[in-house]
Amino acid sequence: MQTVRSSRVRPYATVVSVAGFAVLFFTAASGRVGASGSSSGQFWLLVAFVVLGEMLPIRLPRRNADEEISMATAFSFALLISQGVAAAVLALALAELLAYFFRGKTFSRSAFNIGQYTLALAASGAVLSLLSNVPRPGVPFETADLLAIAAAAIVFFLVNNVLTSVWFALQQEIPVVDHLMRDLSFRASTAGASLALAPVVVIAAQHSLPLIPVLLLPVLALYKGGRQAALNEYQALHDNLTNLPNRVLLQDRVQQAILTGDREKSLVAVMLMDLDRFKEVNDTLGHHSGDLLLKQIGPRLRSVLRESDTIARLGGDEFAVLLPNVPDRAAAAQVADKIKRALDLPFEIQGLRLNIEASIGIAFAPDHGRDVETLMQRADVAMYVSKGTRSGYAIYTTEQDRHSPNRLALVGQIRTALEKEEIELYYQPKAELLTGHIKGVEALVRWHHPERGLLFPDEFIPMTENTGLIEPLTVYVLEAAIKQCRVWQEAGLDLTVAVNVSPRSLLDSQLPDQIERLLRKWGLRSSALRLEITESSIMEDPVRAMGILDRLSEKGISLALDDFGTGYSSLSYLKRLPVNELKIDKSFVMNMTADEDDAVIVRSTIELGRNLGLEVVAEGVETEEHWQTLADLGCDFAQGYYLSRPIAAGEFMQWLRAREKSLQQADELHHEPAPDSTPESKRKKADKSE
Repeated sequence: MQTVRSSRVRPYATVVSVAGFAVLFFTAASGRVGASGSSSGQFWLLVAFVVLGEMLPIRLPRRNADEEISMATAFSFALLISQGVAAAVLALALAELLAYFFRGKTFSRSAFNIGQYTLALAASGAVLSLLSNVPRPGVPFETADLLAIAAAAIVFFLVNNVLTSVWFALQQEIPVVDHLMRDLSFRASTAGASLALAPVVVIAAQHSLPLIPVLLLPVLALYKGGRQAALNEYQALHDNLTNLPNRVLLQDRVQQAILTGDREKSLVAVMLMDLDRFKEVNDTLGHHSGDLLLKQIGPRLRSVLRESDTIARLGGDEFAVLLPNVPDRAAAAQVADKIKRALDLPFEIQGLRLNIEASIGIAFAPDHGRDVETLMQRADVAMYVSKGTRSGYAIYTTEQDRHSPNRLALVGQIRTALEKEEIELYYQPKAELLTGHIKGVEALVRWHHPERGLLFPDEFIPMTENTGLIEPLTVYVLEAAIKQCRVWQEAGLDLTVAVNVSPRSLLDSQLPDQIERLLRKWGLRSSALRLEITESSIMEDPVRAMGILDRLSEKGISLALDDFGTGYSSLSYLKRLPVNELKIDKSFVMNMTADEDDAVIVRSTIELGRNLGLEVVAEGVETEEHWQTLADLGCDFAQGYYLSRPIAAGEFMQWLRAREKSLQQADELHHEPAPDSTPESKRKKADKSE
């Protein structure tokens, strides 16, 4: 993708350089260096200031990149109006050659600068010759000369800065006219204003050479003011921590890229990127370490991007990348792959090696939007899809967008829902397969939304993990489950309660202490609480997860490995995990009577659990055949719709009493335990007994 930029900048730079050198050689060949009759001391002093100004430029952070403003231009113009074009262009050429050798300027940049300055001085000299007979040997300026000098200064300023601005706009692939308007207005207050001092420098030199250094003071004051203005602009458009462009500057550049893309019929890609598990870095190592990590993101991304691409920090651990003039979607996908690989390399933070991943969402203009807001919003939608699928990156599709308005609205309502206790726990019973008796329940989250009705976890849980709301939601659910379990125990029910723990919560170092406080607050023994975790959540950061699981186990909290068989953990990890229970994923259980492969997985998992001394729970038990097959295989517990759907806490006691009564009656009649207590099931059992 580098060839796009090079194909536009290099021909332009070559033309300017060649034209400038041609004028330089022609002027030098004329043999008239300096106006005859002028002071050689004045000539060499101005030459010295030209060289000094080029060797010590003032660096200014600007909107698009760091730039330099050289005081050499003001003194070269002074040479022009006092010594002639040849003296001015040769002095600047000398200054550029010295900058090339001693400041590390590239040859192409030095060649372009020589061509640019030469053309500007030659054009200015032509205007000066046309309107006056300046420079005149040994004759001071007259009032009538000022108009010609002013016109020459304007021409020098315009030609010099237009040539530079066009080069910069082509390099950054931004609209040339828009950049020209912004850049010229800024430089008019700095470099342009300093040109007005050139006649004063010449008059002072003609009067007394020692006055020239004194005149540097107002020039320096002028540049200082310009630098402060540039710094103010820079700070308003850049992130203070990383020095990357902020949201304001990114939106401006996206808008310019869209306009350019419309004219050139090219694609523009916007990527939004969120760092996975960044919260754990802050929680474990502190915010200072988190800041050190964020500072490394920009350089890491810059290593795989073009100069014309923009990296921005939008806040927190969210970044954005703008790719103007993209050949096609595949090219943007390749860039996303490069970014992912660049971030896969460990980050060194205070002697520690940290692995950080990212989720990237990509949207294209004009395909997905023709304005900044739409494009950013759709890249955001794709980013959340990427985070949910753990695919690394995702390209926006219209199918994803049907969820985005609701998702954006729900994000702002979750905290209110917690405060108003709109989020409620439902409980799905877990029964012992041999006896049918209920031994525990699994707490499942439901949201009684005031407008949308009952919402299930997959409609709002994923977004809490990406917005910082997962921690308060986790604490809310844990406390509600612990409190309810204590209520049941006080009512004489010896039940355990299981709570699902999200991947982000599992890696929260504060989780064990938070749970211990809640258990102590409600007076519930730790063995009555069981946390359900998934294989994938452990494998995100196995070392960190194992440490937290060990702490939970030491506190007496039971652990269950949920959705077993769908993840990618190895048996070596399973052997080391302090878990008490394996839960076979329902996708295998529901198909085991029809699919031999699923039946093998279920049977193997039960045998594995027995060999490791773990209890085995089958999820998704929906038929009597499922129930009986699992019992024959030696599975310990079952849960699913055949037993019961999730029940609200207020209805659970009634359901449980009815079930226990049914089981008791079945025992008295020496029947098999009934998996359900509905009248229909009891009638079927009665029919069988006859």
